[in-house]
Amino acid sequence: MAALPEPVDAPEVLRSPAFAQGMIAPPGRLLFVGGQNGADADGALLDGLGPQTEQALRNLLAVLAAAGAGPEHVVKMTIHLAAGVDPTAAYAASQAVWGTRRTAVTVLSVTPARPGALVEVEAVAALPG
Repeated sequence: MAALPEPVDAPEVLRSPAFAQGMIAPPGRLLFVGGQNGADADGALLDGLGPQTEQALRNLLAVLAAAGAGPEHVVKMTIHLAAGVDPTAAYAASQAVWGTRRTAVTVLSVTPARPGALVEVEAVAALPG
């Protein structure tokens, strides 16, 4: 069985139940997933932060699956939220799709390049095998 990424939490740093402070990636190939937003297969943005977040994560999972990986292989995610949005709906939506799997995460407040986009998620995964 291929090794999975391992969370690293320094004892002197607050341990978050939602994300790891660091991740150790096993040796092998890396997959860099470009920003996925809350658009469906036709390119239409869903309405609202919660639905967009769920769709962005489903899109991320689809790219991972196409590369032979799953959420357990992700070592780092960057989540870009539109400036001024309350992240509560995004957090709840991510729990619904992503579950409680911890990985290294950075959340940024940005001005979206695509009008109407409220969230965009990118990731790095250590491919199995």
